[in-house]
Amino acid sequence: MPHSPEPLSPELELRAINTLRMLSVDIVQKANSGHPGTPMGFAAPAFVLWRDYLRINPKNPGWVGRDRFVLSGGHASALLYSLLHLTGFGLTVEDLKSFRQWGSLTPGHPEYRHTTGVETTTGPLGQGFANAVGMALALRHLGATFNRPGMALLSPRVFVTCGDGDMMEGIANEAASFAGHQGLSNLICLYDRNHISIDGSTDLAFTEDVPARFRALGWAVREVADGNNTASLRDAMDWATDPDKALPQERDKPRMIAIRTHIGYGSPTYQDTAHVHGSPLGPEEVKKTREHLGWPPSPDFFIPDEVRPVFSGIAAKGAALEEEWNALFARYRSAFPKEAELFDSSVIMGKHASGLASRLAPFSPADKPMATRQAFGTVLQEASRMQPLLFGGSADLAPSNNTLIKGETDNQLSTPGGRNLHFGVREHAMGGIMNGMALTGIRPYGGTFLVFSDYMKGAMRLSALMGLPVLYVLTHDSIGLGEDGPTHQPIEHLTSLRALPNMAVMRPADANETLAAMDWITEQDAMPVSLVLSRQGLPILEVPFDRIRSGLRRGGYILREASAAPRITLMGTGSEVSLLWKVQDELEKKSIPTRLVSLPCTTLFDRQEPAYRDSVLGSTPLRLFAEAGSPMSAWRYLGSRGIAVGLDHFGASAPYERLMEEFGFSVPKILARIRESWPEIAL
Repeated sequence: MPHSPEPLSPELELRAINTLRMLSVDIVQKANSGHPGTPMGFAAPAFVLWRDYLRINPKNPGWVGRDRFVLSGGHASALLYSLLHLTGFGLTVEDLKSFRQWGSLTPGHPEYRHTTGVETTTGPLGQGFANAVGMALALRHLGATFNRPGMALLSPRVFVTCGDGDMMEGIANEAASFAGHQGLSNLICLYDRNHISIDGSTDLAFTEDVPARFRALGWAVREVADGNNTASLRDAMDWATDPDKALPQERDKPRMIAIRTHIGYGSPTYQDTAHVHGSPLGPEEVKKTREHLGWPPSPDFFIPDEVRPVFSGIAAKGAALEEEWNALFARYRSAFPKEAELFDSSVIMGKHASGLASRLAPFSPADKPMATRQAFGTVLQEASRMQPLLFGGSADLAPSNNTLIKGETDNQLSTPGGRNLHFGVREHAMGGIMNGMALTGIRPYGGTFLVFSDYMKGAMRLSALMGLPVLYVLTHDSIGLGEDGPTHQPIEHLTSLRALPNMAVMRPADANETLAAMDWITEQDAMPVSLVLSRQGLPILEVPFDRIRSGLRRGGYILREASAAPRITLMGTGSEVSLLWKVQDELEKKSIPTRLVSLPCTTLFDRQEPAYRDSVLGSTPLRLFAEAGSPMSAWRYLGSRGIAVGLDHFGASAPYERLMEEFGFSVPKILARIRESWPEIAL
C-alpha cells in the first residue's frame, strides 16, 4: 500500500503539521486549561503516522480491519481531538472549543465510548501502553484463529504513543517485558522523548537509557534524532511497518521508534520547559508563537483551506481500504461459512454465546466440600467450549487459580492461537493487557490472589470506567488461605473493590453460586467482574439451583427462609454463608425463627429496587452480617441494632480452621455475639 495518494510539498506538509500545533494551542487556550506542550512537540510524528501509515476509516470508526491508535499520554488529548476533527470522525470546531467543559465530547483525557475514534480511555500513565499490548496480543490471536491462506482477515497493527512519564511507570515496564517475550511484531511504540516532566528536566529522576532497556526486553528499536524531520520519521516508520525492511533478528519483535522531540515546539519562550507541559501558553505567548510559526494572528481555530484536503484524504484512503476488506470478507464467507458466522457474531457484532447453566448439571450437596476456585476451574472448561473467544490465564498462579483451559495450547509466539496465557508475575500489566484484549472483542480473564488485586487496581478502575467485560479471577479470598499468613490474607480488599463504580464484586458461597456467577458473567458485556473465590473447601448447600441462579442475578436473595416470621436475619457472603447455615440451624432448634440471606454480589443487590431489597432483608431490626474481611461493607444492611462479624485487623499464620475459630468465625462465637447484643433473644 502506498504511503499516501501523492507526496506533499515541504511547505504544505509543514502547514498541515502547524495546523495540528496551533489547533491544539487554541483548544487549550480557550479552555484556559490543559497540556499544549506534547501536541506542539509531537505534531510531526503524529501527522506522518496518521496520513501515511495508519489504516483507519473515519466514516466507519468500528471497522474491524483497522489499525489501532492509542494515545497513552492522554494529557495530550488536544492533539488527538485535532486529528479526529480534521480527518472526519465527527468532532466539530464547537466541540474543540468546548474542551474540558461540562457535557462536551472533548474531555480532559480521552474516554472510550464517549468520543468517536478514541480506542481506549487513557490518562493514568502507562495504562494506554499496556492496553496497546493487549490489543496487539488479541488481534494476533484473532488472526491466528480466523485467517486462512490467501485470506488474511485480520492483520492490524497497534500504534501507541508514549512519553517519558509512561516510560517511568512500572506497568509500562511489565507490559513491555510481556510484549517482548510474546514477540508482538504488530505492536509499534512511538516514544516521544522530549526530556521534560512536570517537575522539570527528566534528569531530575530519570536518566536511564530507555532504548537500551527495550532492546534488553526483546524489542527492536530505532532512534530518530529530530522529531521534525519527516523524511527520517518515514524511514523509521517504513522499517517498523514493513517486515522486509527489518533485520532477520528483528522480525519477531515489537518495535519502538524513539523520537527526540521538543515540548512546546514553536513557543519562543516556553519551548523545552516544564511550564508548557500542563499550562496554557497565555495570550501574549500565543501571539508570539503564531508569529514564530508564520501563522495568521487571527482567527483562533484557523484551518488553512489548502490543508483540509490533506486530512480528508485520510478518510478517502480508509474508505477504499475497507471496501477492499469487505470484498475479501465476502470471499471468505463463501469459502468458510462457519468461521465467517462466528467472526460476524463475535468479532464484528460483539455477541457471544450464553446459557452456560443450561449446559451443566448443578453440583450435588451429596458431593464432598469443594473450594469455589475449584468449582470455577470446572465451570471454566464448559464456558470455554461455549465461547471460543474466551481466553486468559494467570499471573503465575494458574494451578492455584484454576485458570487453565484443558486441552488448549499455551499462547506464545509460536502458537498465537493458544488460549492459555501466562502473564508472569505482572499483575498490573495483566489488568491493563486484559483491558486492551477486551477492546478487540475478546472475552479475557486473568487470575491472581485477592490480596494482589492491589497491584492492578489502576487497571481495574479503568475496566469499570470503560464498562469492559473483563473477568478478574481473585482466589484465596480471606484468612481462609491459612498458613501463608497476614501478608497474603486480604482484609480490606472486598470493601475497596466494592467502592469501584460499575465493578461487579462476586463472592459465591459454594460451587453452585459459582456456576450461577459464571452463567451471568459470560452473558453480560457491560461491566468487569471481580470473582472472589475460596482456597478452602466449602459444603455444597442444599438449595434449588433455580433459586440460586435467579437470586445471584439480583445480587442477594433468601437462601433459606425461617420456620415462622423471622426474628433474626443472618447475612453473609462466600465461605461465611455455610457457617451461618449452621448458626441458623442452632437458632431454629431453640425456636428462634431465623432467615438466612446470601449476598454474593452487593454491587447488583444495591441496584435492585428498594422493595426487593426490603423483601430480602426483612423487617426485623436484628440483623447479623458475617464476612471474613473488613466489616465496612456490612453497615448499610444492618441498621441501628445490627451485628457485623468481620475483621478490623490483620490475620495470622496458622491452619485456616484455627484462624476462623480465633477470629470469631465459629458457631459458638457468633451465638455469643447474638446473646451479648440482643438480650431479648433467649439463648
